Amino acid sequence: MEKLKEKFMERFGIEHGKEFFSPGRVNLIGEHTDYNGGNVFPCAIDKGTFALVKKREDNKFRMYSENFEHLGVVEFYLEKLENEKEHDWANYPKGVIKMFLDGGYRIDRGFDVLFHGNIPNGAGLSSSASIEIATAVILKDLFQLDIEMTEMIKLCQKAENLFIGVNSGIMDQFAVGMGKKDHAILLDCNTLKYEYVPVILEEEVIVISNTNKRRGLADSKYNERREECEKALSELQEKLKINALGELTIEEFEENKNLIKDEVRRKRAKHAVYENQRTLKAQKELSDGNLSEFGKLMNQSHESLRDDYEVTGIELDTLVEIAWEQEGVIGSRMTGAGFGGCTVSIVRTDKVESFIKNVGEKYKEKIGYDADFYIVEVSEGARIL
Repeated sequence: MEKLKEKFMERFGIEHGKEFFSPGRVNLIGEHTDYNGGNVFPCAIDKGTFALVKKREDNKFRMYSENFEHLGVVEFYLEKLENEKEHDWANYPKGVIKMFLDGGYRIDRGFDVLFHGNIPNGAGLSSSASIEIATAVILKDLFQLDIEMTEMIKLCQKAENLFIGVNSGIMDQFAVGMGKKDHAILLDCNTLKYEYVPVILEEEVIVISNTNKRRGLADSKYNERREECEKALSELQEKLKINALGELTIEEFEENKNLIKDEVRRKRAKHAVYENQRTLKAQKELSDGNLSEFGKLMNQSHESLRDDYEVTGIELDTLVEIAWEQEGVIGSRMTGAGFGGCTVSIVRTDKVESFIKNVGEKYKEKIGYDADFYIVEVSEGARIL
């Protein structure tokens, strides 16, 4: 933190006022279910975005990110909050400020902020939701706004959907904002009902493996998958009174799947339904302390994302398949939107060293470049430090 304080002084010529932290998140199971009205099971992690902030006396914002040093300080004004390509990463916090203003919250001055993230960008660990929620927490504190975290989460999702133009669900912002130490969140994305579930790992740790294949949500096949699911839903609605694929049981889906005319769409819908049921089952197994059953469900989730949803790719599949062969691995799957990014594995603590060594070597041998590994803990949500 001392280094960041020096950097703030160097960049802005003044001392900072307050410090904030907003975590990243990893989704343990329940992938591509959020926009299908299903359940997800994420947790906040102890890697994320640090922010040092000083309120200004005028309408100017000055933003600097250590992760994008080459872009220098990005400056803009309260009167002109527009998505500008050259502002790159700063469009995320800018979009949040705009949504707060549009929502009727009083923001009458600018601020200087230095961000430092220790989540790899584009790895599928929600660096974008992390900086959005960080901005929301800053706004609430600096301007003493009367706003609940759930409302802040919705405004941040709105910023990503409307201002950035990425059609993402609400899971990322929810996990980052509502995270709780040593707990995952079972979240019903249809109703926003949620439940904290203890993640008790006595002899195991969570390992995140990064393929180092960058992916951008906006230009990935993410929107294509959403459209396929929406079309499949509308075909099912010709007979069934449902609002989302997540409302179906496996039996109901199997009885009615022939309403979906196209085989590809049928596979996409199958994943959405089965993954949602797997997630509910996973929550029960974890609550009952059946970690090995939870691990099996993680593995099945990856197979479904690979075969039915087709969002994995050679890098993720390689990491997961090598992980499955390792001693001490309880479960392993891709996490995030897919097409690159990360996997999440639960590994016995005494086997972590050999896991990282073996998976790392075999991955490089097959893919040609290194993967990165992070041991993470389940953390609190965004907060003032």
